Amino acid sequence: MKCNVGNADKIVRLFLALVIGAVGFYVKSWWGLVAIVPLVTGLSSFCPLYTILGLNTCSTKSVQ
Repeated sequence: MKCNVGNADKIVRLFLALVIGAVGFYVKSWWGLVAIVPLVTGLSSFCPLYTILGLNTCSTKSVQ
């Protein structure tokens, strides 16, 4: 799995996971489990949907 999630994208995903999980816990709903998706993609720096769409927000450093 190649990195395709950048730092800013990662922060947004982790924040969304926290908010979705907290709201799901607060209203006592199973919808809070949706927070697993942005949590896993944020922590792993890989998004399968980005691969399908050909997107990449991960900056790569050039080695000379």
